[in-house]
Amino acid sequence: MNNKYYTVCGIVEIEGKIVLVRHTYGNAKDRILLPGGFVQENELPTTAIEREIFEETNITAKAKSIIAVQFKPEQWCAVFAMDYISGTPKSDGFENSEVLLLSPEEAVKRNDITNMSREIIKAYINDNVQLAKGDYVPVSSNRDNYAIFGV
Repeated sequence: MNNKYYTVCGIVEIEGKIVLVRHTYGNAKDRILLPGGFVQENELPTTAIEREIFEETNITAKAKSIIAVQFKPEQWCAVFAMDYISGTPKSDGFENSEVLLLSPEEAVKRNDITNMSREIIKAYINDNVQLAKGDYVPVSSNRDNYAIFGV
């Protein structure tokens, strides 16, 4: 079950270029943005962003750090820096019509990028504080259902 309240997006860098997708629906239709989507019921945000990146771009990536969190009264969005693992970027042909690889500097100058993606990439360029994923897992949990950042 998807929801509209908990969302994720991620920056995947491949050889100095950032992965962006051209959205096909909603307020961002025909604009480029960072790939991401909704967190499913009982899914960790780290799992969600890894799944969403793969579904939308055919790329396998792992969550490395949180670089931003957006809060609205009706929604939150966790923004992750990702480690590229493998895969050739390819559109899913459904949620997006194309996958682009752009340098961060080129991406922020585009007129067709969403404002949120532009601001996230600007912070990424300036190497703003990142909260890295920690190794701590409480005894009442396990690595599959727990993640802490900044510890």
